[in-house]
Amino acid sequence: MDLDKIGSTFSTPSTPSEWIDYLHGKLGKRLPLIRKYADYYEGRQATMPFSQNLYSTAFGDAFREWSDNFCALIVDAVLERMKVIGFRLTDDPEADADAHDIWMRNNMPIQSNAAHLDAMIHGEAYAIVWAGLDGEPVISCESAEQVVVQYRPGSRTELEAAAKFFRDDFGREYVSLWTDEYTYTSFSDGQGWHEPVRGPNPLGVVPVVPISNRARLTGDSTSDLASVIPLQDAINKTATDALVASEMAAFPARFVTGLEILEDENGRPIEPFRIAIDKVLQAEDPNAKFGQFAAADLSNYRVLIDLLTMHLASLARLPYHYMIDSGGQPATGEGAEAAEYGLVAKAHERILHFGRAWVEVIRLCFRVKGDPRADAHAAEVIWADVENRSEAQHMDSLVKLKALGVPVEVLWERAGFTPAEIERFPALLAAQEELIKKYPAAVASSPSAPDAADMATTAPQGNASNAARKIAGDDANRR
Repeated sequence: MDLDKIGSTFSTPSTPSEWIDYLHGKLGKRLPLIRKYADYYEGRQATMPFSQNLYSTAFGDAFREWSDNFCALIVDAVLERMKVIGFRLTDDPEADADAHDIWMRNNMPIQSNAAHLDAMIHGEAYAIVWAGLDGEPVISCESAEQVVVQYRPGSRTELEAAAKFFRDDFGREYVSLWTDEYTYTSFSDGQGWHEPVRGPNPLGVVPVVPISNRARLTGDSTSDLASVIPLQDAINKTATDALVASEMAAFPARFVTGLEILEDENGRPIEPFRIAIDKVLQAEDPNAKFGQFAAADLSNYRVLIDLLTMHLASLARLPYHYMIDSGGQPATGEGAEAAEYGLVAKAHERILHFGRAWVEVIRLCFRVKGDPRADAHAAEVIWADVENRSEAQHMDSLVKLKALGVPVEVLWERAGFTPAEIERFPALLAAQEELIKKYPAAVASSPSAPDAADMATTAPQGNASNAARKIAGDDANRR
C-alpha cells in the first residue's frame, strides 16, 4: 500500500488554527452525549420518554418535575469511598511531604472529588498543571464539556495536543491550546477564531492529564450511567404509569342504572349529578340503582418496578438494600459486608485508574519545580480505605495485625490517619513518654491499657467459654 497516498488522503492538523478548529469540532460532537449523562445524574431526564402525545398532553404537567432517579445514587455510592490522603514518590516508605503540600495548596481534596464525580458521569475529566505567578505548580481540574485532547497516532498515553474552550460572562469564547513546544491562546468573535498568540511551553509536554473512567484498550472511556440509562427510563415510565393510575383511581368512578337519560335541545345527554366528595346522590325513581367501579390495583406496578430496580442494581453492582426496602431493617454485619463486595471491587477498580492519573499530575507539578521527582515512575497514591466497616471491627483487625508484627506506622495509615497526622505522632509519643517519666505515680494509679498481643489472643467469650469454666472449677464454686 502506498503510504504517501494514505498521508495525502487523511491530512492531520499542522497549524495552530487547524488544531483549534479540529479540536473544537471534536468537542462539539461529543457534547450532546456528555450533557445527556449530566442530565440523568441531576434527575433532569424526561419522565415519560415512551408516552404517546395524547398521554403526555393530558398528564405531562402533573408529573413534569417528578423522577425516580437512581443515577445519582449509582455514582455517589462509589464516589464517597474514594479519598486521596497522600503520595509516595520514592523508595522511602514515608508519605512524600512535598507532594502533600502541593496537593493541599491547590485545594485538591475538593477538586479531586469533583474530578472523580465528573469522570464517572461524563466518562472523563481532566487536570491541567501549570506554573503560577510565584513559580509554584497550579493544578486545575476541568470538565469534559470544556477540555479535549488528541493522542499521538498509535499511542494511548502520549498526548499530541490538548485544548480548553470556555466562554466569559459576555458570551465571548476563548481557547487555550497546548502542544509539546508551544502554547496558543485565541478568542472567537462569532465569525471565526482570531490569529492565535504563541507562547513557550517550558515543560516540554502537554500539561493536561486525562482522568479516565473505565478506560478500554479500544474506544473512548465510558460513563457509569451508559448501561443503566435504559433501565432508568423503564423505571420512570412504569412509576409514572402508576402515578397516573392512582390519579385516575383516586376518586372512584360511579354509575347509576334505571334512571331516565335527559337530553338538551341539541340531543346531548345532560349530566344528572355533580359528583364530589361532599355530595350525596339521590333519585326519586325507585328503580334507580347506584354503584361504583372497583379502584385500580397498583400492586402490579410495584412488582415490575422492583424487578427493574433489581436489574439496575445488578448492572451498577450496588447492594439491593441500597435501592429496595428490606422491611425496615437495614442490612448489618457480615450480610451487609458480603452484599457490598461488588461495590467495593468497583471502587478498587476506579481508584486503580484514577490513581495513575493523580501520579502523573504530581509528577508534572515536580516538573514545574525542576525537581527530579518528576521522573518518579514508581510513585503511588495513598487512598483511604474504601470499605465501610464499624470502628470496632476496624480496630480489632488492626490489633491483630500488630500482634503479627506489622509496623505501627503502617497500622496508623490503615487506621485512616493522614500523612500530616502520622508525621506528628513521633513527637507526640515522645512528649507522652516524658510525661509518664515525670509523673509515674499518676500512671501507676490509672488502669493499664491491655497489650495488643494479649487482646489478639483473648479467650472466646459467651457460651464458648463454658468448657473453660468447668475445667477451672467455676461451676462448682457457683454451686
